[in-house]
Amino acid sequence: MTDPTDLAQRIDAELRGHFVPGRAEQERAYLKSELEHYGVPVPAVRSVVKRALRGAGLDRGHATALAVELWAVPVHERRAAAVEVLVASVGLLGSEDVPLLERLIRESRTWALVDLLAGSVLGPLVERDPGLVATLDRWAADPDFWIRRSVLLAHLEALRAGGGDFERFGRYADGMLEEREFFIRKAIGWVLRDTSRKRPELVFDWIRPRASRASGLTVREAVKRLSPEQREAVLVAR
Repeated sequence: MTDPTDLAQRIDAELRGHFVPGRAEQERAYLKSELEHYGVPVPAVRSVVKRALRGAGLDRGHATALAVELWAVPVHERRAAAVEVLVASVGLLGSEDVPLLERLIRESRTWALVDLLAGSVLGPLVERDPGLVATLDRWAADPDFWIRRSVLLAHLEALRAGGGDFERFGRYADGMLEEREFFIRKAIGWVLRDTSRKRPELVFDWIRPRASRASGLTVREAVKRLSPEQREAVLVAR
């Protein structure tokens, strides 16, 4: 089994070799990031991590240790690689790893890291362990809007696939519906939009009576995949 420290160093070295001239400054400005940026495209980060994990034989402890090792250095691509490690290892993780996820989400301060941690790591853990709903309840009232956004996006993948607990998502979304924070408004609309791919009636029945309370951003996202008649009814209700 590969030592996490050695593997992190190898990943870092390979990341540095995939930089694109000029990208670091552009990406840092776009994300309003305080981190150092190497300037590596997201597909390249994912490829580097995939190759590094192939044959590494990591168990849960080594996977989380590798993620922590990568995250410890304030470089955007290292932290993105740490997230990819957790996504790739999500089948090994459990409820005992949620405190680590909470720390990483709080330290992320950007959708570019938060959204995968919430949707592709926290989400599957919640689906496997209903006991984590108590954690989501706590997070839904957290002062940090990235934590609140994570509560919403933790439902995204399951609802998009036609499963998940829409009633639970709806409870959280209803409590945040009148928030002014862009990233909350966007997240509610995003989850509704993707849920409507397979269950448009469910989304229509939820958003129509709430249309007058929801932001324009949330409504615009929510109705994108509804029928023209449903979209018109929601807009009239708004």
